[in-house]
Amino acid sequence: MTDSPKFPPQTPDLGALSALAPELAQTFVSIASDIALVIDAEGVIRNVAVGAANLSSPAIDWIGRPWAETVTGETRRKVEQLLDEVRSTGVTRRREVNHPTPGGDDLPVAYSAIRLGTQGPVLAVGRDLRTVAAIQQRLIDAQQEMERSYWKQRQIEARYRLLFQVATDAVMIVDARTLKVLEANDSAVALFASQGETPVDREAVSGIERGSRPAVNQLLVSARTTGKPGEIRARLAQPHPQTHAVDISATPFRAGDSLLLLVRARMARAHQGVQSSEDRVIDFVDRMPDALVVTDTAGRVLITNPSFVTLCGLTQEPHVLGRTLAELLGDPAGRLAAILALTRRQGIASHERAIIGQATGQRAEIEVSAALLDDSDQESVGLSIRRVKPTVAALPRAAVDMADALHDLVLQIGAAPLPQLLHEVSHMAERHLIEAALARSDGNLALAADMLGMTTEQLAMRVGALGLFGTGPYSSGGTPPTFLN
Repeated sequence: MTDSPKFPPQTPDLGALSALAPELAQTFVSIASDIALVIDAEGVIRNVAVGAANLSSPAIDWIGRPWAETVTGETRRKVEQLLDEVRSTGVTRRREVNHPTPGGDDLPVAYSAIRLGTQGPVLAVGRDLRTVAAIQQRLIDAQQEMERSYWKQRQIEARYRLLFQVATDAVMIVDARTLKVLEANDSAVALFASQGETPVDREAVSGIERGSRPAVNQLLVSARTTGKPGEIRARLAQPHPQTHAVDISATPFRAGDSLLLLVRARMARAHQGVQSSEDRVIDFVDRMPDALVVTDTAGRVLITNPSFVTLCGLTQEPHVLGRTLAELLGDPAGRLAAILALTRRQGIASHERAIIGQATGQRAEIEVSAALLDDSDQESVGLSIRRVKPTVAALPRAAVDMADALHDLVLQIGAAPLPQLLHEVSHMAERHLIEAALARSDGNLALAADMLGMTTEQLAMRVGALGLFGTGPYSSGGTPPTFLN
């Protein structure tokens, strides 16, 4: 609040009213103020009149004390200014002071003062500002809450934008020297494929309209030579159903001795359709069945969608933030760590399989696609994870072979006793299941043992007993099982 303007310096002589100072004080508080003080020539309070009961308790103790001693240290100078001004001009402008109270809170009061005659007392009339201060504080709190809500909404939107990019952005790894595509995710294949051909092993600009190719080439060359990322808008050679324009960014990074470019393409914002509304983006990410997660390079979770929380067997996102993928999902064979390392090294990982084991002890096979994120404040990895249902085609022997073998055993009924037939069935099933586990684990004995609920030593003994080192998928030309822990 600001002090009110000065009163005119010339005021009438009110000395005739000096004897009525206590009555005048009571009249003022009953008509137009909350408190009135009668102060003598020495600045000592001689009488107090209050208009509200909640002022009586602190004010009654002020009688007999200098007015300046009843206020806080930082406002004492204002009381002195009020007294000096009223002595020289007869009236004062309004000044705001704070009185300490026994409860610890300050009592803010705005005072104006008038002198009753040249030798008379001073009448200081005040207005309790606690209600005004409370309103001001509520306004400040409301403004701060609005600002917090605004920034919280902005953070939510940025979070969902990033998850949306993980799910939909076309990502390619380009050899910086030849400008040919080395790797591409599914979105890049869908966006840039021409006549059924994938963009892999082709020039990075092959899916771009001819008129836009020089600009895209310049973007890639500039990223290669300057080592700095860049972005431009280009047109597709074959228009996508939702857009004809894409925003293409190129970020250089090194993989060993090779310089690569992380090229990311997303539908231009003017034509984005599903991205034209933040609500649609949020709805898309929340409803997506694939688990989306952004981690730092150590695999610690930064942001997720609800499907990832469900995959972890939990119910709320705060329960997963800051924890590692291996801790949340289980990584018995270290495959998740290997996928993260591959992504950091090559910029992208597509359709990588892994076996996860949740805290509940359940095992599941997942397919992971991952890519480096080039537009975040810190180096991070975006992953899309989906469960894989086991299929017969994934087994090393077709299901029909198993059925044929069982049919042969059925034909032996009557020629061989039941215990012998059951022994043959058990032997055949054991061999079949162990071969399947070894095939699905790419010969990793430790992972296969984990899938079968055995120790590595137990599985090694069974593999040897069944003679699987030199038969089936591990005969000449095959991949022998590896004894990895």
